Amino acid sequence: MYAVIRSGGKQYKVSKDDVISVEKLTGETGDKINLNEVLMIGGKGDPILGDPIIKGAVVNAEVIEQTRAEKIIVFKKKRRHNYRRKNGHQQHLTMLKIVDIKEKETKKVAAKETDASPKKDAPVKKAAAEKKTAAKKTVKAATKTRSVKIKKTEE
Repeated sequence: MYAVIRSGGKQYKVSKDDVISVEKLTGETGDKINLNEVLMIGGKGDPILGDPIIKGAVVNAEVIEQTRAEKIIVFKKKRRHNYRRKNGHQQHLTMLKIVDIKEKETKKVAAKETDASPKKDAPVKKAAAEKKTAAKKTVKAATKTRSVKIKKTEE
């Protein structure tokens, strides 16, 4: 069984016991991490595709170490202008070992998500928006009458 996950703006094809290096994630050596952005799961029959992610699918991983990639040299030059700049860059990485791949979330996690469903605040927002537009109309009407009164007094 394999999965395609997204981490740090990149996609990785992983299977159980793979070791991958991803952009720096918070956590120390030995910590467990859940990667929720699973794009595809395959291996048994037809692959399961997400739109864009598969809801409930989780890839569990363990942090092996926090490390840095090889240093790269950034050299900028503009010929005939005596412009030369030399910089180095070393990216921070996290080494992960994939522990397992789950297609569906556990019942406890599903129960928490249903409790956190969005409340019915939308009608209240509409009423507040209607009050604002009504107030704007009265202000506009008031300014029109003032300008008319001023014109009458000038004549």
